[in-house]
Amino acid sequence: MFQVRKNRAGLRPLQQAAIAALFSCAFPALAQAPEPATPGSASSVTLDRVVAVVNRQVILESDLEDEMQLSVLDPTTNGNAKDTKQQAIERLISRALIQQQIQQENIPGAEPTPAEVAVRLKDIRTELPACIRADCASDAGWNEFLAHHELSAARVDKYLRTRLEILGFIELRFRQGIRITPEDIETYYRDTLLAQYPSGQTPPPLQQVSSRIEEILLQQRVNSLFETWLSNLRSQGQIQILDPTLERASADDGTSKE
Repeated sequence: MFQVRKNRAGLRPLQQAAIAALFSCAFPALAQAPEPATPGSASSVTLDRVVAVVNRQVILESDLEDEMQLSVLDPTTNGNAKDTKQQAIERLISRALIQQQIQQENIPGAEPTPAEVAVRLKDIRTELPACIRADCASDAGWNEFLAHHELSAARVDKYLRTRLEILGFIELRFRQGIRITPEDIETYYRDTLLAQYPSGQTPPPLQQVSSRIEEILLQQRVNSLFETWLSNLRSQGQIQILDPTLERASADDGTSKE
């Protein structure tokens, strides 16, 4: 789910990671029963259906639709394919489990700053493939992109804050205590980095790239620890998918738990 990506200058920090997962909206709201319709009333009320429950936290059909709509901001989709309900429900379940842990552990510093949100927004507008094609770097192109995908600046801001909050939690939760030795760096340089350079092209010296290699190895270990931790949360949590079509699709992936 969580993977490290690189930009043209090399490795990006964990906060810039592209997570197939990524995360869009904050906690789903609880479904509320409508007021009974008065006799002769011409108006009707549409109920927001509960599609899943994660440790007593509900996921609504509107959350699912919102997640699918915001998937255009996920760099892994490249803006070319519409997100499926099955993909969206799996991300929503994972996110609910992670957010519950953020509340329980109350790790300081998980709340992103306005400056961090602004940096991530700039990254999306200038680096997201779908945004590059739409010229989102300009205000006119960005506004047209938002209108085309029926998004608002407020929804994008909420998407970024939730994503950064989770990424910050992961870094604080799993990165502390990891130690990368000089031997680890040298092995990666010799066995992995040098192999990527074609014959006749001179690779950079180890001293020049050692800090980037150290960051890569740190992120690999963080990702490994996180994946194991999330898998345990899923196996121990009470997860119910109430939509039969979503439940069958999740069971096919081996991720559903009654």
